[in-house]
Amino acid sequence: MNFRRGLHQEQIEINLIPLIDVLLVILIFLMVTTTYSRFSELQINLPTAEASKPEERPNQINIGVDGQGKYMINKSIVPFRDPRGFADELKRAAGGTADPVIIINADGVSNWQSVVNVMEAARVAGYSRITFTTQATNP
Repeated sequence: MNFRRGLHQEQIEINLIPLIDVLLVILIFLMVTTTYSRFSELQINLPTAEASKPEERPNQINIGVDGQGKYMINKSIVPFRDPRGFADELKRAAGGTADPVIIINADGVSNWQSVVNVMEAARVAGYSRITFTTQATNP
C-alpha cells in the first residue's frame, strides 16, 4: 500500500532575480561612492616683495650666487671648494663682527644646491642670521 500517493517531491531551484537585484544595488552604491582623483602639478611662483629698501647695516655680508654657480662675497668673486673653505672666507669678510647678517642674493635660474652650500658654510662659520633678497614687483 502506498500511503504517499498525493505527495510528490518538488524540484529545488535557485531564484536568480533577487540575487541580480541585490548585486545591482551594490554596484550602484559602489559607483556613486567611489572618488576619482586626478594627479596635478603644483604651480610654484618664486617670492616677490613690495617693501622699501632697507638702510645699509654695517654688520652684513652680501653673498651673490649666479646662474653658472659662481659665488661673490661683498661684490668680489670667491671660489667655492667646500663649506669649510667658504666659511673661512665669510669670517674674513665679517672682520671682527660677532654675528653678521648673511644676505643671500641668488639668481632665479641658479641651482638650489648653491644656496644650500652658502647656508651650510654660514652654519659652519657659526652665523645663524641668514636672510634672502627678493625681486620687487613692478606695478
